Amino acid sequence: MKFWNAEIECMERKQLHELQLQRLKQTVKNVAEHVPYYARKMTEKGISAADINTLDDLKNLPFTDKEDLRKTYPFGMFASPLEDIIRVHASSGTTGKQTVVGYTRTDIENWSENMARCLIMAGVKKDSRIQNCYGYGLFTGGLGVHYGVERVGAIAIPASTGNTERQINMLRDFKSTCICCTPSYALYLADTMKQMGIKKHELSLTSGIFGAEPWTEEMRQKIESQLGLKAFDIYGLSEIMGPSVSQECACQNGLHIWEDSYIAEVINPDTGEVLTEGEPGCLVITTINKEGIPLIRYKTGDICSLTKEPCDCGRTHTRMTKPIGRTDDMLIIRGVNVFPTQIESVLLNFTEVSPHYQIVVDRINNLDHLNINIELNDHILPGYPNYLDQLSSLVTKKLESVIGISAKINIVEPQSIKRSEGKAVRVIDNRRILLSKPIGGNSILYEKNIIRQ
Repeated sequence: MKFWNAEIECMERKQLHELQLQRLKQTVKNVAEHVPYYARKMTEKGISAADINTLDDLKNLPFTDKEDLRKTYPFGMFASPLEDIIRVHASSGTTGKQTVVGYTRTDIENWSENMARCLIMAGVKKDSRIQNCYGYGLFTGGLGVHYGVERVGAIAIPASTGNTERQINMLRDFKSTCICCTPSYALYLADTMKQMGIKKHELSLTSGIFGAEPWTEEMRQKIESQLGLKAFDIYGLSEIMGPSVSQECACQNGLHIWEDSYIAEVINPDTGEVLTEGEPGCLVITTINKEGIPLIRYKTGDICSLTKEPCDCGRTHTRMTKPIGRTDDMLIIRGVNVFPTQIESVLLNFTEVSPHYQIVVDRINNLDHLNINIELNDHILPGYPNYLDQLSSLVTKKLESVIGISAKINIVEPQSIKRSEGKAVRVIDNRRILLSKPIGGNSILYEKNIIRQ
């Protein structure tokens, strides 16, 4: 099966734009009438639902961001009454109040439909067995994938997270054909398989759907070679819907955004200016068929670019590039902008080291220092006394040529960097950030370390 819904997935762009405009008008009218917070923001911008006559008018609407959802916590952004909400999901809330999202029965149907399209793009069929290692609960990953699998009619194996050795035994014994998890956990599974003495040919995996964190082409190659499957990138975020906002097809040349559900823009994160096709910037998404919590021009924080060029797979929906990171994940080190994925792309080109690494940033005497710990591959035996020093030097020179600043490379023992069963902790920023915190009418300064996944 090449398509799940060929009529929509291959719709002519003129017809697709007509559908988008119709749904955009309905969505803007809905939030203006049923979400006081949006009504106030639109009034402040001097725009009303009647002013939306073309898709180009979208740029006149106000942006939404995570802080808006926190200000209206928990249900202030809902456009549907609570008696029509049948499910609630929420973020972890580790950096503030949780962002809470609600779904009507129609929302769940649309989510399942879009996830089914993604699964088919990854080669899933009705006789497939999908081992779902995303977390079940308030996180959208587990249930989002699960409902899509059931919509296709394939076998859902709700493994959830953790119990890695059991996961591997299930992969082998249940003959799972597709696995869904974070890319870092896929590598952890591969490592654990080696320790258990299980070879990739003992598994029945043909495909994997990996998301929830940025990952590079180099990591894709590692996953595919170590697990013996074809790796697909999936994108989503709980505020918009969950997994299934977009995904790669078999061409693996960008992720198709389901434009009958979303309108995507890319903006300059500093000015808000809408960028032209192909220019990288912050991805902004407007939902156009969501009932529970429709969002207008939501700033995702993810950095990518868009293209409307035809895809060889036959699908006509706009594609986004793999996100290279998030605006809030970008490191500024000695005045240079650095994304963790840039560092990863260099490290994974060296076969002597493993895909497991950690970036540590310190500030000493007002100067930023970049340290990168990366594991030596467990099959590498240093053949002479200065082997590790020479390897570190090679990695250092290559990295500096790519990111433009020097870094200290520490090659550490195999299995010495802590593994994660969810999102990997790739960056530890130990720089002392002075923050102003009012107490009793006065401001004090306190220090904070930043740890990023």
